[in-house]
Amino acid sequence: MKKQLIKRGTGSLEKKLPLEKREELFKALKARFEKNMNRHQDLEWAKVQEKLEANTEKLWSLNEMELTGGEPDVVGHDKETDEYIFYDCSAESPKGRRSVCYDRKALESRKKHKPENNAIDMAADIGIEILTEEQYRKLQKLGNFDTKTSSWVRTPANIRELGGAIFCDRRYDTVFVYHNGAESYYAARGFRGELRV
Repeated sequence: MKKQLIKRGTGSLEKKLPLEKREELFKALKARFEKNMNRHQDLEWAKVQEKLEANTEKLWSLNEMELTGGEPDVVGHDKETDEYIFYDCSAESPKGRRSVCYDRKALESRKKHKPENNAIDMAADIGIEILTEEQYRKLQKLGNFDTKTSSWVRTPANIRELGGAIFCDRRYDTVFVYHNGAESYYAARGFRGELRV
């Protein structure tokens, strides 16, 4: 999965999907949208697709969310900015984004057994923002997510400055927020993102 991500700032590769991949992605997104109408009542797929067709870079990011196991879906529409909001809606934390520490500083602080990547850089490469605790709780109102895994969430600066980072999961039909050293990583912990189109 990692090799498919285009690094930001290289400038040599355009973030645009070939027509065949675009059609494949639209098919998957439409099917998921129609299967989970509770996540986006009163929204129409045709309007979402129209916005996506006009934003090829955002479409590329959605494809990266899909490739890394996020199963992105529409969870709302911001009327002020006229943007559709996508979250990773996979039942468990996206498989292609697990075993990562929180950020680059945490990755560089590890002397041994470094993970291959970190959540903040991966999100930037994909072109998404890591969910905040508030956004994560909003997602959990739409279903039961992370009942076996956990997901890093955007950590307030004061906690991060002291070496920590926060993550969430769902157990016992309750959403829990925990803390860990930002340099820690686990096979069952990834991160979820938001994309606005």
